[in-house]
Amino acid sequence: MTNLEARQAGHTRQARQARALTIAGSDSGGGAGIQADLKTFMAFGVFGMSAITALTAQNTVGVQGISPVPLDFIEQQLESVIGDIGTDAAKTGMLGTAAVVERVAACIERLHIPNLVVDPVMVAKSGDVLLAEDARHAVRVRLLPLATVVTPNLPEAEALTGLPVRNLEEMRAAAAALHGLGVRWIVVKGGHLPEADDAIDLVYDGSGFEELRSPRTHSRNTHGTGCTFSAAIAAGLALGREPREAIRVAKQYISAAIASAPRLGHGHGPTNHLAGVSSRWGAGAGSA
Repeated sequence: MTNLEARQAGHTRQARQARALTIAGSDSGGGAGIQADLKTFMAFGVFGMSAITALTAQNTVGVQGISPVPLDFIEQQLESVIGDIGTDAAKTGMLGTAAVVERVAACIERLHIPNLVVDPVMVAKSGDVLLAEDARHAVRVRLLPLATVVTPNLPEAEALTGLPVRNLEEMRAAAAALHGLGVRWIVVKGGHLPEADDAIDLVYDGSGFEELRSPRTHSRNTHGTGCTFSAAIAAGLALGREPREAIRVAKQYISAAIASAPRLGHGHGPTNHLAGVSSRWGAGAGSA
């Protein structure tokens, strides 16, 4: 390769658009699921793609209906995207059933999808169940061993490990158990910790623990925080960040998104996916 060819190749690598894929359910209210993930990818300057696993009739108050997507069509979406555009990272969200988990895991393996972030979505903010009991076993056995990062909250960590997770010491035990299932990086989210002044997330890579703290924002506008946080990690990985740095930046982003959330709906409102992003195209922007 000549010097000119080397410079051109280097420029192409630098200029290539980072890509991220979300494999999750659609939230018609726009605060969680596919919609939240794509907004988050865009906020990070990452090109977002999707494979939809289920349609929901959903808003800030609750989930009024769920319509599953056929397994073959989920697989077709993944083959279509990866076969043409490819991806630098991916995340899973709402999968719903054991059959969907199994099919998605098989596709991730066969299509060699890299830098997988697993958000083990089980229950919506409204209390609606989004993952069947048998599917939790499939997540543990089939999906977690493929993950670079997994991001359970306290109830999800309990469901995945069978351990009580109610304080920092129990969060550490759960993180170690999840690492034993094959996950490289675990983020146990401490938003449900009682009487904590800070929002504490525990990060574990098999060698040491790190506590990520931010001032707790008391807000009802937390719909889709798990989706948004995990999508931000995936975006960071797509940009070439190491997992620890991607997790730290995602923590800063979701904290800002909650603190600046718009007041929408009558229940748990969405976060602000444009937190920290300025745009010349929005309201009040001057003419070009």
